[in-house]
Amino acid sequence: MSYTGWILLTASLVGLSCGFIGVLLILRRMAMMADAISHTVLLGIVTAFLVTRELSGIHMLIGAIIAGLLTTVLVQWFHERGVQQEASIGVVFTSLFAIGVVLIATQVGNAHLDVKHTLMGEITFIPWEKTTIPWLGDVPEAVVLLSLVLLVVLLVIIGFYKEWKITSFDPALAASLGIPVVFMHYLFMSLVSVTTVAAFDAVGAIMVVAMLITPAAAAYLWTDRLSVMMILSGAFGVISAIAGYYIAAWLDTSISGSMAFSTGIMFMISFIGSPKHGLVAKWIRPQMLSS
Repeated sequence: MSYTGWILLTASLVGLSCGFIGVLLILRRMAMMADAISHTVLLGIVTAFLVTRELSGIHMLIGAIIAGLLTTVLVQWFHERGVQQEASIGVVFTSLFAIGVVLIATQVGNAHLDVKHTLMGEITFIPWEKTTIPWLGDVPEAVVLLSLVLLVVLLVIIGFYKEWKITSFDPALAASLGIPVVFMHYLFMSLVSVTTVAAFDAVGAIMVVAMLITPAAAAYLWTDRLSVMMILSGAFGVISAIAGYYIAAWLDTSISGSMAFSTGIMFMISFIGSPKHGLVAKWIRPQMLSS
């Protein structure tokens, strides 16, 4: 596969995984958890580096996942003790991210670990960091990792589809039916953490947040069916990734930034033109009824 092909495949895998997960985030009104986790994983990455003094390896992934889960636990802990969820997210997000930034400035030294790389990612480097896979040959490490994450996301969503549907729309009903709502919550936040961490190094925090929230928000405007919403959200993520790459090539600018910008364009198209909740449909419908 060509250099461009690997970049597009990596970004498309991010779009699919984040698109599927993002729908449940939107329905559960937890969109800002994506922003929180995508930033607080920096603390896990820095901590893993300080322990091992190595910039690559499974320990970085483990550290980031632990930081993501710590964010979820702390947010839930504060919320259960009377703090509004938005305030809980804001306090935990800013505090843990700030600790990560301070540790980089004071402890990391000359190692290539910086906040700019964290926010924007380096998707252009993806095709050069390869691993050998039987029958497939040399494949970028990010493609392998993101493919595995996408597979896990699909298996968990399909395997617990009924539970996700009930707990997202009516947690009280789910609890009365004997569905373990707390377990499902932490399982879901684990998926969010793993997906965020997997995409984090390749595309950066900004694109992760954009892919988790914006395609799902756009899909929400097109349909009220959960299965269709997830398919549309994944498709919008892939379309945004491909369109963003070519916009970046045209303008000679950041690829990840352009992909995030493309998700915004996709949302505006949906916001204006979707037949379910679009502005045009809302304007035409009363006109048709009155006539």
